[in-house]
Amino acid sequence: MSVIAVLGAGKIGEALLSGLLHGGRKPGDLLFTERHPERAAELTARYGVAGVDVPDAARRADVLVVAVKPQDIDPVLAELAPLLRPETLVVSLCAGLPTSLYERKLPEGTPVVRVMPNTPMVVGEAMSAISPGRHATGEHLAVVEELLSCVGAVVRVPEAQQDAVTALSGSGPAYFFFLVEAMIDAGILLGLPRNVSEQLIIQSAKGAAKMLAETGEHPVTLREAVTSPAGTTINAIRELEKHGVRAALLAAIEAARDRSVELGKG
Repeated sequence: MSVIAVLGAGKIGEALLSGLLHGGRKPGDLLFTERHPERAAELTARYGVAGVDVPDAARRADVLVVAVKPQDIDPVLAELAPLLRPETLVVSLCAGLPTSLYERKLPEGTPVVRVMPNTPMVVGEAMSAISPGRHATGEHLAVVEELLSCVGAVVRVPEAQQDAVTALSGSGPAYFFFLVEAMIDAGILLGLPRNVSEQLIIQSAKGAAKMLAETGEHPVTLREAVTSPAGTTINAIRELEKHGVRAALLAAIEAARDRSVELGKG
């Protein structure tokens, strides 16, 4: 069985480790790196997975999952480059970093797969989009799909679409949290206790997401089913349109895409 090393054991890195273990991987087939000794000891105690340094991970792993912050990538790649074996698959979970960056700094021919996950990975419900670099094959993509399926859904996209993915699903949970926060506040404004307002909105969000996922109906169809003539919902929709909520979302996601492009260039 392949040895998988997760470089950077923050929230996403830990979520992936946990998902791989729940998916049937043995602790002995996994490694992780973590700069803070206390955090490393905590993770080893929790999961039984060994914490190592970057050079050791490079020497031992068949798959290296890079989950460090984008601003920390240069020293990590500098450590990896002289030790990386030619057949090692590098999987990047770093937002905004193109596969060409890894290909320039790592040995010639290194297969690289770029991934844009999102934070629901911590509850096993991530949406991850994957793209191959110049040297990554369909077999490499299949390996990455298998790994990430332990923590959610996976879709393949051309790398040119990764900035759009970052804006839409990478940042997407924040948009939903923002809307839920506003709706809970609206419930409080209307006189409901906070705990009741939270329960009403969170369960409504779960139910609506399940309907979208399981019915196969278009969102417009599902919305129209709730929107009776001259009823409460159509009055609310009118106010949302009057205040430009749809246009604001389009502009917000476009702005996130533009920022992702800027970060990639940097």
